Amino acid sequence: MRQLYSFYFDAFWIALKSILEHKLRAFLTLIGIIIGVAAVVVVGASISGLKTYVVDKVAKVLGANHFMITRMASTGRMSDDEFERKNRLNKKVVWDEYLYVRDKCKNCLYVGAEVGANADLMQDGIEMPSTQIFGSTDNMYDITDKTLDEGRFFNAEEVTRAANVCVIGMDVKDKFFPNGSALGKTLKLRGIPLTVLGVEEKRGSFVGQSMDRMIYIPITLHNQMFNRSGGISIHGKSLNKATFMPAIDEARLLLKNKRQLMGSDEENFSVVNVDEFNTQMDQFTGAIAAVVIPITMIILIVGGIVVMNIMLVSVTERTFEVGLRKALGASKKQILLQFLIESALLCVIGGFIGLVLATGVTQLITYLAGMTMTITIGYVILSVTVSSGIGIIAGLYPAWKAARLDPIVALTQS
Repeated sequence: MRQLYSFYFDAFWIALKSILEHKLRAFLTLIGIIIGVAAVVVVGASISGLKTYVVDKVAKVLGANHFMITRMASTGRMSDDEFERKNRLNKKVVWDEYLYVRDKCKNCLYVGAEVGANADLMQDGIEMPSTQIFGSTDNMYDITDKTLDEGRFFNAEEVTRAANVCVIGMDVKDKFFPNGSALGKTLKLRGIPLTVLGVEEKRGSFVGQSMDRMIYIPITLHNQMFNRSGGISIHGKSLNKATFMPAIDEARLLLKNKRQLMGSDEENFSVVNVDEFNTQMDQFTGAIAAVVIPITMIILIVGGIVVMNIMLVSVTERTFEVGLRKALGASKKQILLQFLIESALLCVIGGFIGLVLATGVTQLITYLAGMTMTITIGYVILSVTVSSGIGIIAGLYPAWKAARLDPIVALTQS
């Protein structure tokens, strides 16, 4: 056992010494491995970062434990024909259905309603076209986990009497009230003066669309100002994660009962929830990884070919050393392991340098793009394992060639 340990220690030390004696050659040899490992890790971090970014943005829009029932919701899984069929089948959600679900859903902590429209704002010579106008019940503040920068959301009494009040997004505030607080000031919407009650905290953009270019008004006021032909959306929120799916199932069943649909009848409405979206994001990012990661692995394979080439050169250069070792009693297995250890060590060093490079690149991208990129342990293990495996595979033929050298011929050739 001690002799075996001594052999591996000596083999490792000889391999390291050989690499350090030819630093520039070793570095140039490892460029492919370094870039390959860095590419795999950066791509993996980008995919993880993309998922985190999208899920976080959706969570800011929808809130936690939140589901929505609406006429149509494209989930990205329907074909064009299926979408057209659902478009013909589904019926708009109306106010009475919202009241029915609100009053009877026992697993729901809140049930609210919302409807959207677009409008061009014009005031004091300042224009903001295509602003999103949401008519909401008062509890949409709690359902979507909104955070206000200042002020408050409108209450139930203001919704009941269709009060001329509003809560605005940060883009609207910066556009019309750039100096000082917007609270208590008047903003005209379609000629109707609205008193600003609150300003929503800045949320940034999502898929290129600003989430701060919004105005929230009582849904009753919205119904007076805009066409109601498109129906509304019912929004529900459960107390916790454990009651989330029961709340969705109960709300779904209640709406089916309200519409007098039998158990076997197809639903003529759509349900959207955060968990379903997260599952779709897992599938989406998994599909990207399945395509992109094998492509980046090609760089590692090319790097492995370069390592094999340099190991063949190393065998040629060290013919006398191999012959001498064999003449002194070294077995073919020991010679084979000697060169395999050197090849694997070379690629492991390249792998760790690649990890350091990937860490720097991801931090730079995070700083410049503002999107957090997460280096996951899975991609780290994958890249280091693959680079080590490539080192062993690339060293097999040179090591086998070295092990087959005849000691007399090797000593004579040198």
